[in-house]
Amino acid sequence: MTVKPRRAALTAALALSLGALSLTACSSDDDLLDYQTDYANHQPLRVTGYPSAGSLRTVQQIVWHLADRDADALAALHTEDGDAGSTARAWIKTYSKDAQGQVTADFLDEGSVRQEVVLHFAESRRTQEITVRINNEAWGVVLDAPAPAAESR
Repeated sequence: MTVKPRRAALTAALALSLGALSLTACSSDDDLLDYQTDYANHQPLRVTGYPSAGSLRTVQQIVWHLADRDADALAALHTEDGDAGSTARAWIKTYSKDAQGQVTADFLDEGSVRQEVVLHFAESRRTQEITVRINNEAWGVVLDAPAPAAESR
């Protein structure tokens, strides 16, 4: 009888090890640790639709940078040419307080290389549409001027 619980424990340990290997194979240990720390330090993002792994991670980072008031990190996600610093600061001014509360991201369409996402901020009952996309093999955001809209419920 003691063999079955031990076998189950070994199977679980093997599955966890393989999962950890697959995660670290995709990114550096520092990137993974940063992501896990950010994930633990922020409210969970509610999600509807079908994000890809890249589009989901990018949207999470956008919301986290807004909540942390980190304009430099937000600007670093910008995929277009030019300096996004002033636009990132405008986003921080507009949404930083809202991003500290509950946020829902509606992922529209298919997201293999580009995805439209509508952010719903529960605090202010406002929405913001964003485009996340792959640029030079990395996911980022087209950081346009913030254009908050009233939530339609």
